[in-house]
Amino acid sequence: MTAFHVMAGANNVFTRPVVRKIHVADLVDALKMGLDDFSEKPSHYVFLCLMYPIAGVCLALWSSGANLLPLLFPLMSGFALLGPVAAIGLYEISRRREQGLDTSWRHAFDVRFSPALPSIIAVGIMLFAFFIVWLVVAQGIYTAYFGDDVPVSLSTFLTNVFTTSEGTGVIIWGNLIGFIFALAVLATTIVTFPLLLDRDVGAAAAIDASVRATIANPGPVALWGLIVAALLVVGTIPIFAGLAVAMPILGHATWHLYRKLIAPVGEH
Repeated sequence: MTAFHVMAGANNVFTRPVVRKIHVADLVDALKMGLDDFSEKPSHYVFLCLMYPIAGVCLALWSSGANLLPLLFPLMSGFALLGPVAAIGLYEISRRREQGLDTSWRHAFDVRFSPALPSIIAVGIMLFAFFIVWLVVAQGIYTAYFGDDVPVSLSTFLTNVFTTSEGTGVIIWGNLIGFIFALAVLATTIVTFPLLLDRDVGAAAAIDASVRATIANPGPVALWGLIVAALLVVGTIPIFAGLAVAMPILGHATWHLYRKLIAPVGEH
C-alpha cells in the first residue's frame, strides 16, 4: 500500500537531487528524443480522448451565453497550467521505454501504482489551485475595467476587448499576470512529476529540485517555456487538433529534459 508522505521521501528524509547545468543543445536533444518516443509508440490516441473534452468545454462556453464570455480566454490559456498533470502518463511511457519495458498505451495509467502517488496528487492539487486563482484574478482584471456588466453577445465582447482602451488594459494586464502564473508553474514543476515517478523523494523535495534547476539554468528553462507555449498555441489550430501531436511530443521530451537536468542517484 502506498505510504502517505509528501514532504519527504519514503524514508522520511528530505533529499536534494543534484541539479545539472544544461545548454540550448540539450533542449533540442530532448525534443528529438521526445519525437522519437512519439514515433516509436504514438501516444496521440490517448490525447485524442482528452482533446475533445477540452474543446467541448471551450465550445460550450462559447455558446452558453454572454455571462461566461469574459472567462473564455482565461479558461483556454489556463489549461496550460494543468499540462504537467495531463502529461504524467507520457512520462511513464518514456520511463518504461528507457528501461526496455513494454510501452503499450495502457501503461500510461500505471502511475496509480507509484509509491509516490500521494506526492503526485499533492502537486496536482497545487496546480489546480493555481488554475482556480488564475481564473479569479482574470475575472477581477476584466471587472476592474468593464465593471460587473456582462457583454450582450460575443461580437460585443470582442469589440470591447479589441477596440477600446479598457480592452487594451485587460489584454496587457491579463497577459502580464498570466505570464507570471505560467512562470511560477514552470519553475515549480519542470522536473517535479518526472522526478516523483523516478524516485519517491516527496513533493516538497521534487518542487525544490525544480526551483533549483530553474535558478541554475534560467536561459534554457525560459526558452523551454517559450517552446512549450509556442507548440501549444500551434497545437490549438485548427480546433485543438494539433494538440494530439504537440502534447505527446512535449510530454515525452519533458522526461528526457528531466534526465538532463537531474543527475542520477550517486552522481555528484
